[in-house]
Amino acid sequence: MTEIPEHLLNRSKARRAAGSGDASGAGPATTSSAPATTEATPAKAATAPAPKVAKPDPAYVAAAKNRKKIPFWAMSGLALLPIWALLYLVALTPSTKVEAGPLSIGTQVFSNCAGCHGAEGAGGAGRVLYQGEVLKTFPRIEDQLNFVYNGSQRFVAAGLKIYGNPNRPGGAHAPLSYNGNPMPMQGEKAGGALTEAEILAVVCHIRYDLSGADPTSDMWKAEYQTWCSPDSEIFKALETGATSFDTIEKDFAALPNKPGFVGTEPRPSIAK
Repeated sequence: MTEIPEHLLNRSKARRAAGSGDASGAGPATTSSAPATTEATPAKAATAPAPKVAKPDPAYVAAAKNRKKIPFWAMSGLALLPIWALLYLVALTPSTKVEAGPLSIGTQVFSNCAGCHGAEGAGGAGRVLYQGEVLKTFPRIEDQLNFVYNGSQRFVAAGLKIYGNPNRPGGAHAPLSYNGNPMPMQGEKAGGALTEAEILAVVCHIRYDLSGADPTSDMWKAEYQTWCSPDSEIFKALETGATSFDTIEKDFAALPNKPGFVGTEPRPSIAK
């Protein structure tokens, strides 16, 4: 038997070792085939709908869209326009001139009397003054001025049994005859707080505003012009101190409607 040289055996072993090493080091067999190329089939393009053709706007719509818009600042001005118009109208309206005469002043003074006589003169603790009641008691304004100045208690102290018209319809009034309540004195010399001008003013208010004397009637027109009108010379003289209840009769004797004596002391009525 022929002996195989050792170098050939070593070479054969080396080849076998190399062959087994390649087999063990190789990973799992992969089937190699031509790479599968899956070609994506392009999706069929969707057919786009035909664009809608917009209908043209009617002429009046197009005109409204193209019209110039009112600016925002102008809208606020228009909102204030009615207020401006009202103020303008008020500014153009002539103001009514309120004459400061006996009636307007007397209205203010009477607020101190309303607690007893009522705001409208309907009475209460004090006598009724409205609906002609005062005119029945004092047909002459001079008598009412004298009584308001002095008050009922001074009449009692002077021994006077009645005040005002002795022939009053329904009977003459006696001091303290109304619920026993006295009429307080109002004149300054009698202990009151009113000036003679204020007493004339409040008496005019009572006679013409509350009791209903008509300043345009034949019965009361002359009295109103002399004593209670805004142009009354007597009232203006009392305000300035140029006359007084004690001197009015002499100071204004030249007036067409000559005033009677008023006085600051209790006295009988001059009514006839």
